[in-house]
Amino acid sequence: MVSEPMNSTICPKCGNGTPRLFQGRCKSCFLENFTLAEIAPVLHAKICSTCGARNIRNRWVNEGNLESIIIQTAEDALLVHEMAGDIEIYIEPRAQTPYIYKVHIEVDAMVLDEIFHQSLDTEIRVVRESCDMCSRISGGYFEAIMQIRASKRIPSQEEMAECITIANGVLERLRNKGDRLAFISSSLDIKEGVDLYVGSSNAARHICREINSQLGGTFTESASLQGRKEGKNVYRITFSLRLPEFMPHDIIEHKGRVIEIRKFGKSVTGTDVETGARFTGTFDELDGATLLANRKDLGTTMLVAIENDDLLVLDPDTYETVTIRKPVMFNAEAGTEIPVVRTEKGLLAVADPSR
Repeated sequence: MVSEPMNSTICPKCGNGTPRLFQGRCKSCFLENFTLAEIAPVLHAKICSTCGARNIRNRWVNEGNLESIIIQTAEDALLVHEMAGDIEIYIEPRAQTPYIYKVHIEVDAMVLDEIFHQSLDTEIRVVRESCDMCSRISGGYFEAIMQIRASKRIPSQEEMAECITIANGVLERLRNKGDRLAFISSSLDIKEGVDLYVGSSNAARHICREINSQLGGTFTESASLQGRKEGKNVYRITFSLRLPEFMPHDIIEHKGRVIEIRKFGKSVTGTDVETGARFTGTFDELDGATLLANRKDLGTTMLVAIENDDLLVLDPDTYETVTIRKPVMFNAEAGTEIPVVRTEKGLLAVADPSR
C-alpha cells in the first residue's frame, strides 16, 4: 500500500489525494461544475426620455449615448467568479427595437492557473421615464434667480448671448460632476437685461464667478425666506450681477488720458490711444470715466498730410484743416480716411490695430 504524502489531503468526492482543496474538492472535481460568469436572462435599463440619463439604484447619472448605457447595464449585472483573475470582457449589443437589445457577452479569465472562456446572452429592455432633473425643469423648479444687468447702461444682445453661453458651459461641467440641480428652468428677457431661474444657488454662484472672470463686473447675493420643509427654513437666493460700465473696444477719457478698453476680467486692461502704453487697473479706478465712443462707431475723416509726428486732417465738423498728434503705431497714407474721436483735448486719431 502506497501512503499519501504528509501534506496531502483526501478529496471527499473522488477520494484522490490533493495538495489543497478548492471549495471542499480537489482541483479536478472543482472544475467539473465550475461556472466562470453568470448574468440574468432579462435586465432593465431605466433611461430619462428627455436628457438620456440612466437610473442606477435610484440615482440618476449621465453615462453617454444609449449604446454606452446598454453596455454599462450588462457589465454592472455580470457576475464573475471571485477566483477569476486577469479578466477580459467583450460586450456586443444588438438593437431589436428601440426598446429591446439582445446582448452577447464573451468572458475570458485565469482560474487556478488555467484560462477559462464563457459565452453568455441576455436581453436588456429600455424603460423610458423622466429623471429628477427633467421633472424639476418641467415643473419650473428653481432655488436661485440671477439678475444680469450692466452698470449705468443697457447690456447689448451680444453680451447677453455670451453670458448665456458661459452659463451653459458652467452648468454642463457641474452636471458632469453629478450636480442634478445644475440647470436653468426658465429665463425672462427684460429691457435692462435677463433673469435666469437656476436650479441651485451653488450653480448660480459658479455662473456669476465665471461671467465675472471672463467679462468683468461684480455680483452680490441676498436670501429671502420662502417657507419651511421638513422642519428647516427654505431660502431663495437672488444674485445681482452687474457687467462693467464699459465694454471691450470702448474708448474712454479718464484722468486726462484717452484709453481704449481691451479686456475685462479680474482687472481692466487697455491701451493709451495717444502713447500706445498699456493700461491696467481695477473697476473702481475707472469710476468717473467718460465714454467717448466704441471703436466700431468711430467717425472718420480725411488724412491730408503727414509731417513728422503731426497729422494734417479735415475736422469732420468744420471741414477745416487742423493739425493733430500722430499716435503711436499709426500707419496710414495721405489721402485716406482715418478713424478719429473728439476729446477734451480736441480731435484725436485712433490707430488701427489690424495694420
